[in-house]
Formats: sequence, structure tokens, C-alpha cells
Amino acid sequence: MLDREEYIEQAHFFRALKARIGEGLSTQDLLTSVREEILATTKLPMAIDFMAGELKLQGVFGTAMAKLPHYFTPFQSFVVGEAENDRSRFDLSLALEILAREASYRAEGATPQGLFLYQFESIARNRLGYDPGLTAMSQDPAYDEPWRQWILIVRRQVGLIDVADLIYARSAHYLEQQERAGHPVTESQAAVLFGPREGRIAVANRQKDPILLFAALHRQLGYPEVPRREPPNQTPEMLPALMRRVERMEARLKLLEEEQKGGIDIRRFYGPPPVDTHNDEA
Repeated sequence: MLDREEYIEQAHFFRALKARIGEGLSTQDLLTSVREEILATTKLPMAIDFMAGELKLQGVFGTAMAKLPHYFTPFQSFVVGEAENDRSRFDLSLALEILAREASYRAEGATPQGLFLYQFESIARNRLGYDPGLTAMSQDPAYDEPWRQWILIVRRQVGLIDVADLIYARSAHYLEQQERAGHPVTESQAAVLFGPREGRIAVANRQKDPILLFAALHRQLGYPEVPRREPPNQTPEMLPALMRRVERMEARLKLLEEEQKGGIDIRRFYGPPPVDTHNDEA
């Protein structure tokens, strides 16, 4: 885990990089310009220099983040790598916003429960792949060994078992229900990862859309809201078509007015008579 100031500067770095992507500059120039704004007492300027060098050689900087596991988490490297993948529809701007919100959450004091739900929802919403995504999550230093083992279990069972059931089975609420029913608690069930509140929310959202589960947990736990892909702005493309349609409607209205006034003079729709060049030469 890094110091708080490192996460604050990371959040600023990701947001500044996202804001300047549309300026028409190369990614290398963007990294150089944003580097000047980063606090020099942190390790992030050195990481940006390494990313800029990797960008010159490989054309991407996600591989540089993967080579700095002591500074960037595997989840951060995974998200950027998916955004830089030519076969993926995942946008780099969305990836940077995901990482910026995660870094801000870490700076505020992230809990393992909130961090897991934020990262898992980011993978689910953007279809980044559960197998590599959860594997990257399990290597995050924010999780202890019971969390890592459970995340790998989720990686194998997601899609087969409801997410709400997976959370409920590792909650204090489930443990209380088992003890009340007189069922013996096994050693694996004793590793409680979620509190009673999360367990009750999971029970209330069983067999429902996972989006409802994530929305309820987000409201109750207060972890960042996962950014969503913004719909493309089609206004510039629609304006020319609308203008042409309005012009055609105005022309039709003028014809109707002329017809009501006394008829339409169709001669004005014809061009001037052709000039007979043979008679002129004669």
C-alpha cells in the first residue's frame, strides 16, 4: 500500500490525462505535460518517465504499469491494458476515470468490501473478462489472504452462482442465520468478509438484476460510483440532415401558398431555352 499523497497524485494524473486526450496531442506529449503538475516528492514522476519510455518502444504504456507492480496495482495495469487492446471496445477515457475514482477512494481510506465491489462492478459493467480481471484483483495488496482466496473462488464460480449468494455466504448475516438454525459453522464459513448489512442487502436482491444489488451496496457502503460509457453525441451529424429537411419543407409550403393564391407558374422550374449555335454561325 502506498502513502495517501501517492494516491492523491495518481487520481490527479489519471483525471488530467483523461481531460487532455481530446486536445489532439500525442500520448507522449500528454504524459510530459501532466508530469510537470505532479508533486515532486512522490514517486509518480519517475513512474511517468518510465511510462513515456515504454510508450516510445511499445506504443502503449499499460505494459510499463505492469512492470511497476510495487507502485501500480495489477488491477490498474489490467484496466489500462484492456483499453489499449485493439480488439476491445473499452475506451481509454473511461478506463482513466475508473482508475481516478479508485485512487481517490484509496486516498480517503478504502475498505476491502467497497474496493472489491467497485472493482468487480467495473469489470462486470464493461465486460472486461472475469477470469483475468478477478485474477488481477486477487493480487491487490489491499486484500489479505482470506480475501485473495475468496476472490479466486469467485473467479471460478461467477456465472454459475448468483453474485448475491456469493456475498451472502461470506457475510456475518449468514453466520448469524446458521447459528440460529443450530447448524455447525465450518472453518471456511468462519472467514467473514462482509458485515451483516451487506448480507441483508444480498438476501434482498437474490435472483434479481445485479445492477440493483450494486446500486444498493453503493448507497449503503459509500464507495465510488462506477463511471458509465457516455452515449455518443450525434448532434453535429444530425444538424446538416435537419437543415436539409427544413429547407425541403419550406419549399413545399411556398408551393402550397402559390397554389392557393391562383396557381403555380411551372415555367420558372424550367431553365432558359438552349441557344441554337448553328443559326448563329449562319
